[in-house]
Formats: sequence, C-alpha cells, structure tokens
Amino acid sequence: MGEQYADVIVDISHEKLDRPFQYRIPDSLKGRLEPGACVLVPFGNGNRMIKGYVIDVGDKCKFAPERMKVIAGIADKNVDVTDKMVALAAWIRKNYGSTMIQALKTVLPAKQTVRKLEKRYVETVMNREELTALLGESLRKKQTAKVRVLQALLEQEMCQGSAGKSAECTAAESTGTCIPYEWITGKLNVSAATINSLIKAGAIRVHITEGFRDPVQHSVQAAAVQSGAEKKKLSADQQHIVDTVLQDLDTGQRKTYLLHGITGSGKTEVYMELAEGVIRRGRQAIVLIPEIALTYQTLMRFYRRFGDRVSVMNSTLSPGEKYDQCRRAKEGEIDVIIGPRSALFTPFPRVGLIIMDEEHEGSYKSEGTPKYHARETAMEVARLHGACVVLGSATPSMEAFYRAEKGEYVRFTLKERLTGGVLPTVYTVDLREELRQGNRSIFSRKLQELLADRLQKGQQSMLFLNRRGYAGFVSCRACGAVMKCPHCDVSLSEHRNGTLMCHYCGYSIPKPRQCPKCGSKYILGFKAGTQQIEEKLQELFPGVRTLRMDGDTTKTKDSYEKILSAFANEEADVLIGTQMIVKGHDFPKVTLVGVLAADLSLAANDYRAGERTFQLLTQAVGRAGRGELPGEAVIQTYQPDHYAVVFAAAQDYDGFYEEEILYREMGGYPPAAHMLAVQIFAKEDESGAQLAKQLADTVKRNGHQVLGPTPATIGKINDIYRYVFYVKKTDYGQLVEIKDRLEEMIFPMQLRKEQVQFDFDPMICL
Repeated sequence: MGEQYADVIVDISHEKLDRPFQYRIPDSLKGRLEPGACVLVPFGNGNRMIKGYVIDVGDKCKFAPERMKVIAGIADKNVDVTDKMVALAAWIRKNYGSTMIQALKTVLPAKQTVRKLEKRYVETVMNREELTALLGESLRKKQTAKVRVLQALLEQEMCQGSAGKSAECTAAESTGTCIPYEWITGKLNVSAATINSLIKAGAIRVHITEGFRDPVQHSVQAAAVQSGAEKKKLSADQQHIVDTVLQDLDTGQRKTYLLHGITGSGKTEVYMELAEGVIRRGRQAIVLIPEIALTYQTLMRFYRRFGDRVSVMNSTLSPGEKYDQCRRAKEGEIDVIIGPRSALFTPFPRVGLIIMDEEHEGSYKSEGTPKYHARETAMEVARLHGACVVLGSATPSMEAFYRAEKGEYVRFTLKERLTGGVLPTVYTVDLREELRQGNRSIFSRKLQELLADRLQKGQQSMLFLNRRGYAGFVSCRACGAVMKCPHCDVSLSEHRNGTLMCHYCGYSIPKPRQCPKCGSKYILGFKAGTQQIEEKLQELFPGVRTLRMDGDTTKTKDSYEKILSAFANEEADVLIGTQMIVKGHDFPKVTLVGVLAADLSLAANDYRAGERTFQLLTQAVGRAGRGELPGEAVIQTYQPDHYAVVFAAAQDYDGFYEEEILYREMGGYPPAAHMLAVQIFAKEDESGAQLAKQLADTVKRNGHQVLGPTPATIGKINDIYRYVFYVKKTDYGQLVEIKDRLEEMIFPMQLRKEQVQFDFDPMICL
C-alpha cells in the first residue's frame, strides 16, 4: 500500500474551524483510520501532542512530503459523542455536498462564551426560636423589610415540616430552610442591604448552586402537572408496533420503521411508549417535529409522561439555553429532546431511538448548505449509535412509502382513530360553479352554512388558507386552468416582464391575454391573505372570536404557544392560518375545517405539487372531529376532479400513491429516480450564466442528460443572480460522483465571485 495522508481538524470549536492540517499516516495505521477517528498528532514548533479528528483520508499529498508530520497514534479506544459527530459531518459532506467546515458547523454545537447559570438561595442559620425572637425585635423597631424576610422563612419552614429543606435547594451543604434569592428581592421587594444585615446578624446565609437554563416554559410544566400523567392503554395494533420495535432493538436489529397511521390514530402514544422502553434500557430518544408550532402540544404530552427529563431544542432558544441543553444531554440530565431537524444533532452519548413525526414535511430538508435531509441523516445517526428510526405520518412521503414497498423499511399501519370516532365527512365545492351562481365571496355557500351552525352550537372551526406554491403562477378564474409547461408538466411562473417561464427546462411564452382553454379574459394570480380572510369572516359573522396564525403573528418567541393554548382554552371560535395550523394539532372541540383555495399548491412549478396538495388537504381535513363530536370539512377548489383532491377528500392514501408513482416513474422523478440540482450564484449575470453553462457542459460531456441551465424561479435576490440545472439518475451514487467531479473543477475557482451549491432530490424548484 502506497503513502496515505489524513486531513485532521485539531480543535473542534467554531472559532478554529478554518482549515484542516494534513499528516502522513504511518504503516501501522493504514486501513484503520476513517473520518471521525480521534488521533494524537504533533502540533506546533515544539511538536507537542494534541488530539485531533480525521475528516478525510486519501493518497494525495498537498504539501512537500519532507515537511509532513506523522500521526502518532489513535487517541483512545472509546468512541465518544464528538467522534460520532465528526464522522456524521464527513458523511453529510460526502452525500450532500459542502465543505467539511460547513458540515462540522452544522452538526456540532456552537462553542460560545456562555455564562454558567448560577442560582442563589437564602438559607436559615438560626433555629426557629431564634428567628421568632429576631422577628419580634424587628417588629418593635419597625424594620418592615426584615419582617417580610423573616416571616417568609418561618412560613416556608412550616410548609416544609421536618424536611427542613426546599425541594428547589438541593445543595449538599444546605441544612436549613431555603428560599430563592431572586424571589426575596423581587416578590418581597427586599434590598440586598437588608439581606446583608441579616447575614451579619447570623440569621441567614446565601449560597450559590450551579444550575441549567430550562427552556420548558413554566406554563407548560404547570399545565402538564395539572392535567396529570395518565397512561393510556394501547390498542392491540399499537402494542404490536411497540413490542416489535423494542424486541428488534434488544436482539441487535437496527431497522427503520414507517408508521402509517390515519389522523387521530394514536401515533404519539406509540412514540411515548417506545421512548419509555428505550429509556428503561439506558438509552436516549430524539423526537423530531417539522415545525416549532408543534412544540407546545408535543412537549405537553411528553412532559406529562417524563417530567423534567424532557427538553426542547430549536431556533427560538437563547445561546445560553442551547448551551445548557447540550450540557444536560451530555451529562445525562435529560432522556428526551424534542425539536425540528437541528435537534437531531443533540450530543446524546447513547441514542437508542429517533422518531420523525410528520416525516413527509418539506421542512425536514435544510435550505442552507449542506442541504441535508433529516430522514437519511437520522438513519446515519442511528447507524453510528446502533439505534432505530421510526418515521410517522398519516400521509407518508413518496420516498418513505416507496422504500417501504421495496422492503427497505418495515411498515406498520394504524387504520382506526384512538377515540373510536370516524374520519370527518368531506364536501368538495367547485368554485367555478359558485362563481357562475353569483357567489363572489371567498367562502362558499356550504362553508358559510356550516360555519353558522358551529357558531350556534358553540363548537370550534379552523380555516386553512393553502398559500404554499401560490407565488408567480397564473390561472384562469373562470375555468381553473393553470398555464403549464408542455415539456415538464409543472406550472409556468410569471416574471415581471410579462413572460411565463418553466424553471426546469427554460421553456417560456408571453403571458396570454385570454385563457387558451375557455377564452376567458380573467387570467389572474391569487392575492388573498389570512388577514383579509379574518376581516371578511368578521363582516359575515359579527362578533365571531378569531385567532390568526401566520408569519406575521408568530414572530415572537412564545407566539406559537400563546395562540395554540388560547385556542385550546376555547378563547376563540375560529382559528385562521396557513399550513402551520394543520400539522399535528389536536383540538377536540374542532368539528369543522374549511380549506380555502385548495388548488394553490397544485399550481406550484414543482413535480411534488400533487403530493404536497394531497398531504396538506388530508392533514387539514384530519383536524376535524378528533374528539367525541363528529367532524366535517369543506374543500374549496377550481379542480374538483384532480386526483390529489379526490383522494384527499376520500382520505385514500393508497389510491393516491398508486397514481402519483406512475407520474414519477414516467418523468424520472424521485423516488423512482434521483435528482441533483446544481445551483450557481453570481454577482454578475453574465459570469453566472457562463459558469452554469460550463458546469452543465462538463456533465453532458460525460454522457449524462442535463435539464437546463436556466435562471432560477427568482432570478435575482439581493443583487445576486441565480442559475440552476438538473441531472437525473436512478443511482444516487452516480449523482454523488458527478458532484465530486464538479467540486474538483470548482476548487481552483474558490477566489472567484461565483458560488456553487448542490441539492440532492430538491424539495422545491429553485
């Protein structure tokens, strides 16, 4: 075997992740090192030995061989969580395309200067008789502040009885009655000077304990405790799933499971039972949710079962809160972490279970570089830890169901609602017919009738505005026809110059003045928003109590929880929102769901448009009738005969899948094949177009079919021009090889102004 070299990162902190150092691999270690290995290397002029992590291994020497230092050895035999994270970063870099530095910054918690949280407690030193005497003296001297402190300490001692120690105050050296320092200064309005005078008198002392920041809101904790931790009895089907997964885990079988359960079938109960089983085995569980908006209800359910052994990780946390959750995970203070895709990188030492709820959601795909998907990345995390992965959804992604059909995943099905109720009755309303009969309102007559009925009965309703994919597409208001590309079967996007363009192949036409199908002159886009809907609803039903949940109303840290808890507490009759309101929420009093403009996502210039529409409509309809009361749903659409609408109204996933997979196979789209989107960003339009053509021509010369290059859907953002081209292959590995070759080609151009990004199986058309 010839000479081999390893690129080594010598300090895993974001400030130091600027470049790796290359070392020669000695003969004794050849074939034994792979990305993630922790090694000892000589560093600096004095050749002091330090720990480093291998991030790449190869046979190319980047520097003069005579100056190359040699790896001294493997640091230790025990693989810790950091080793696994580095190995994961290497896997992400290879499979999704990025620099190793970008991948490391994705998976490793940011090393920041964060103050440790210190908790101060005021503790009694005197006994009860002495404190009572001091209280009497303070009363005579009219020292009101001292009186408040002493009375509080005596009352606390009475409450604690013989325990003599506050539950919050757990320091080993603490023996007296404890009250939080901040409670005394804040609630009792006592100054530090008063506290110091009591310290000098020998009545109290202040001691400090180190604590963790807990991002779980006190309101959630209180509500969870109040509602109790009643454990629901699983159905036979639910218990079968739990038993199978845990038995596989016990026998060393590490599998990926797809839990396909209709809305309200009790998937969360299965998740919690699995998490409990894993925790009993000394392992930890990661629970992924697609939206921060789902945190509140998911956290409530898990907190009831596991208490403060549960925490959250998401972008709304402060740096201190994120830092403390990583510390708590490493030190075994928590067993379950809940959060969106970034929670996957929580540094648990012994992950046993990864749950990916609503696995079909597009938000599991990273929008920044590296553009990893949480599903495949979770499977790699599970491989590194010897864990299992459970994917759950009422409307599984085409990828997950396709792999389950091929036997790559184990599929479980839950076909009945946990409450014993039935799926809601669904009415599909043709908006073209509504327009012909003179109803120009955004609310169909059927929806108005059912809304009035619910308001009279004191029941709740949800109105879902399907805005996903609305930007830029053009349709006929009279017949519902959407202007589509004849080559790619996706909608054309309208540009400011009046041109309609396909962003897969570049096909373009001038915007027609009349509908080519029916001749109508009403060729328009959709402009209604949630605020306008709220105003129209209040005009239609004066006095109706509404809540709105969209991008404008959820900007603050606790906005999701406040809106959802207010609706759960029946402080509103109608909740109006975009797709964030239809993802996994459970409101027993909701008996009506109205889907406004169901077609919008069908018109997106994206091969996934049918799948996304079916998923959104099915999930939306599934919000109704989840309690004891029966539910109804109204789907308003210009295309009532479209298969995605028909199967969603019937809640028929299998029927939808059979039809959709045929289109994917004919078009060569995922999951029947794989796609690589190569995205070019440039400050100058001409240089961006030239680089896009140069890269695309390189791929073509190697015998691969290329779609494009073409300007992106939004061709310019912040003065940066954007281009894209696509490559399709049935073998994912071939796309990785194409990416590798392009990276080698791009590497000498790093000082240029253009940037290139790779997106495998893109979730949206750029």
